[in-house]
Amino acid sequence: MSTPAQVWSYRTLIVNLAQRELKSRYKRSLLGWMWSLINPAVTLGVYTVVFGVFFGAQAPVAGNGESTVFALWLFCGLVMWNLFSGVINTAISSFSGAGGLLTRTYFPPECPMIAGLITVIIQALLEGGILIFFMAVIGNLSFTMLIILPLFVLMSCFAFGIGLVLGLMNIRYRDVFYLTGIAMQVLFYATPIVYQMSILSPTAQAILRFNPLTSYVGAMRQVAYFLDFPTPGSWIVMISSAAVSLVGGWIIFSRWAPTVIEEL
Repeated sequence: MSTPAQVWSYRTLIVNLAQRELKSRYKRSLLGWMWSLINPAVTLGVYTVVFGVFFGAQAPVAGNGESTVFALWLFCGLVMWNLFSGVINTAISSFSGAGGLLTRTYFPPECPMIAGLITVIIQALLEGGILIFFMAVIGNLSFTMLIILPLFVLMSCFAFGIGLVLGLMNIRYRDVFYLTGIAMQVLFYATPIVYQMSILSPTAQAILRFNPLTSYVGAMRQVAYFLDFPTPGSWIVMISSAAVSLVGGWIIFSRWAPTVIEEL
């Protein structure tokens, strides 16, 4: 079983793998890293038009007491969702893609997945910076924005624990990759990202609160859009879910990864 101390001793390898991933991501692309901004911008534009224009969805009043920009309210939720989905998808692909290295030399199998995690966090920081910029443009800015960083850390831990388990299962059962894609589509709409909880029935609201992502998205909107602090209940859900996911995922992955590396 790999311990955090063992993985830390391979930090140079992790950095090199992350750099290689960053360099190869948009290799031979004319726009290069601009795609990391174009993709979320297009997604945001599509959802804004569909839900904000066609369905007439409206954003609540922002923390400055006057702004009601649906695109920015939506963007708060998408930033957290992109981090969650990006970490899980990258974890799956990083482990399966590291087969050649893992079978030729020894290093903790968590290393390529952590390297992938770093690349996704960098992407999330870029999106978070853009969000803060536009919030500043409309005069909706506060020191609560500093809480975005710990929210990113908790979300990364929560998603990474899940990604460790799914990456492991995907080697044995390739159906996991396709099932994950379907599950992510369902989970997206089971999380109040493009709609407000208030439009749902009390029963539906109670059900969605069992989804930890509801707390993560809600906390992000509290600090970035409403300029307020997350509720104690949100902190409890986020911290506990992140801890259980990361510790549980790490134990399962470390226990079973050596047995499936031969199948890479």
